[in-house]
Amino acid sequence: LWTRPQGDITKEEYAAFYKTISNDWEEHLAVKHFSVEGQLEFKSILFVPKRAPFDLFETRKKVNNIKLYVRRVFIMDDCKDLIPEYLNFIRGVVDSEDLPLNISREMLQQNKILKVIRKNIIKKCLELFSEIAENKEDYKKFYEAFSKNIKLGIHEDSQNRAKLAELLRYQSTKSPDELTSLKDYVTRMKEGQKDIYYI
Repeated sequence: LWTRPQGDITKEEYAAFYKTISNDWEEHLAVKHFSVEGQLEFKSILFVPKRAPFDLFETRKKVNNIKLYVRRVFIMDDCKDLIPEYLNFIRGVVDSEDLPLNISREMLQQNKILKVIRKNIIKKCLELFSEIAENKEDYKKFYEAFSKNIKLGIHEDSQNRAKLAELLRYQSTKSPDELTSLKDYVTRMKEGQKDIYYI
């Protein structure tokens, strides 16, 4: 599916593909289908599930849910260097044109190509979260399920800390039933208000 142009793939095809790779009975919340070309080439489809699995932070469980392919040949489905732990809820596929077919786990850990792929995947995940945030209802579902992951990312991923911080939501006295972002809160501050009090 990931080798086909995005415009040719229907919502139903993405949903069926997601269910196949994730064993989820529900459809996904959001999808990002992209290809990277240039110094290295790879194609990928990433999915955000609607709900967090019950064992999300289980230490014994598989760290990663992204299947690694090299030139459409399946290599492994638990390559922990492909994505950081705080994004372990993301499901999907990565198909690299540049990695060798006979690559071992040990070689993968040292592999520069994999580091570039990882950086791109993180960037695309953050783009996808920002896209979800444009729809209040969808973001509410996303935040209820995965806010712990975002907070973990802020601790672990210093490079993307500022972008992740924008995804945080807080309760405020003005809207106790609705969560608000710091950005939105600041736009609502009264004239002359210099401080924000928090508990």
